[in-house]
Amino acid sequence: MLRSDARWVRWATYALSALGGAVLWELGGRGASPAIFSPFSASMERLVEMLRTGELGAGLAGSLALFFAGLGLALVTALPFGLLLARAPLVRAAVSDAILLLYAMPMVALIPFILSLMGVDFGAKVIVVFLFCFFPILYNTVEGARSIKPELIEVARAFRSSEWAIWRDIMVPGAFPYAMTGVRQAIGRGLVGMVAAEFFLSASGIGQLIMTSARNFDTAGLFATVLIIALLGSALMALGRALEDRFTLWRGGGR
Repeated sequence: MLRSDARWVRWATYALSALGGAVLWELGGRGASPAIFSPFSASMERLVEMLRTGELGAGLAGSLALFFAGLGLALVTALPFGLLLARAPLVRAAVSDAILLLYAMPMVALIPFILSLMGVDFGAKVIVVFLFCFFPILYNTVEGARSIKPELIEVARAFRSSEWAIWRDIMVPGAFPYAMTGVRQAIGRGLVGMVAAEFFLSASGIGQLIMTSARNFDTAGLFATVLIIALLGSALMALGRALEDRFTLWRGGGR
């Protein structure tokens, strides 16, 4: 009962916060020029119009295909590579500095290089999103795998467990919560990479809608599109949190 009440309080707090933000947005836009700042009501009207005409749906479909392709490629490469680095100290020592350097690097700076190397097609955009997503997942997976107590692996070896069994029963479960933290970070960075790729390579999807709205001084359409991106990112990160809670019930006493 207490947990149910706490859940309702949390959702009520979220709803009041969103309502307060919408009111401030509306009041702030009332006294400004529509070409500079659009109120909440006008942005919602424009959002409905974009949904009715299908331009938002078409743009969102293209952007989501790009985002999930880049994120999926990052997942299938960063997770096993991170576990491998945790199990191979020499390899980790050889590449750890490079990983930290690339993790801290602003990936937008690499877009001109990708443009010159691969052109402006869909594959080049996927590589941009991949680079934005890869390093958060890799870094957190390595840290999670390294946090596993060595005693657990020693006990497994004492019982003659194979290397595959150690990975399956110790490494993957131990690193999973940290990896999911990396996935949530990668979602936010991947959305930035998605829009950046659609800006700087070839205009398409959500990025094209934002550019078109900005060129036409359509601030209502601009804010509506940005709001959709923000809501999409929040929903995807909430999904990541739910998956983490579902598969790591032992963590924190089984939330």
